[in-house]
Amino acid sequence: MIEPILKVENLKKYFPIRRGFFLRKIDYVKAVDDVSFFVNRGKTLGIVGESGCGKSTLGRTVLRLIEPTDGRIFLKGRNITELEGEELRKIREEMQIIFQETYSSLDPRMVARDLVAESLETHTTMNKTEVREKTLELFQTVGLNEDHLRRYPHEFSGGQQQRISIARALSLNPELLFLDEPTSALDVSVQAQILNLLKSLQREYKVTYVFISHNLSVVKYICDRVAVMYVGKIVEITSKKELFENSKHPYTKALLAAIPKQHPDIEKERKLLTGEPPSAIKPPSGCRFHPRCPYAMDICKKEEPQLKEVDKDHYVACHLYK
Repeated sequence: MIEPILKVENLKKYFPIRRGFFLRKIDYVKAVDDVSFFVNRGKTLGIVGESGCGKSTLGRTVLRLIEPTDGRIFLKGRNITELEGEELRKIREEMQIIFQETYSSLDPRMVARDLVAESLETHTTMNKTEVREKTLELFQTVGLNEDHLRRYPHEFSGGQQQRISIARALSLNPELLFLDEPTSALDVSVQAQILNLLKSLQREYKVTYVFISHNLSVVKYICDRVAVMYVGKIVEITSKKELFENSKHPYTKALLAAIPKQHPDIEKERKLLTGEPPSAIKPPSGCRFHPRCPYAMDICKKEEPQLKEVDKDHYVACHLYK
């Protein structure tokens, strides 16, 4: 069996809720609650779900941009949840992130050249000439030119800003790259350009992606495997082909049914969800999806389903497949 480049075991991230004069902890927001998955080298795992399900928090916790409450994270077989100080700083060279809000992630007081060169100056022993040459090479790789080096972030379009973010993320040759809805704020035509760029860069740099998105059409185009999250938990994970052709969890089926029809003459059975997602502070007992599930049984209200393999490499957390 091939050792996955990233393996996450029983990861939890709880945010305390404090009230009163002494700011006592009265409860927790269970943003990520007992999540496990793996990603093979050179592949792309998509993480999808409704807004507020914990996708972005999961990505930031895996990268240790925020500290996990519990669980273990293995990068190339090494437990990075135990790392601190210089060891943690060194491991950050191997995993990077591209944020959804591109402009907010770029310092408006720095020109584009310095935004990319900063990581090279901090983490490598390159001299100024080598840094300048490497920065220009990265700009050309992502479709920008030398004229763009001296411009400020506000002088670029949204797509160009995202290209700068990609160049910055690739500057240290990371092996793992988290993409937090990198195309959601872009026009459709620009989305296609960025997605094609990401696919070509993956082939060239042999980088592994974790692609966080709510757009299932984008996920279908770029991902190899897909994990579906609901209120802090993964409810289904399998290959892209299997998910779109043979989804099993009722929540996944509802997400797929909500995809707009490609042609008005195509009839399609649509079982759209009703109601709102439950609170991550006090989630429902048993299966968290049961208040909105058309197939809910008595056991769904009492016993929480575990993520289990129901077909080859197809894992589902649902009592329908017990």
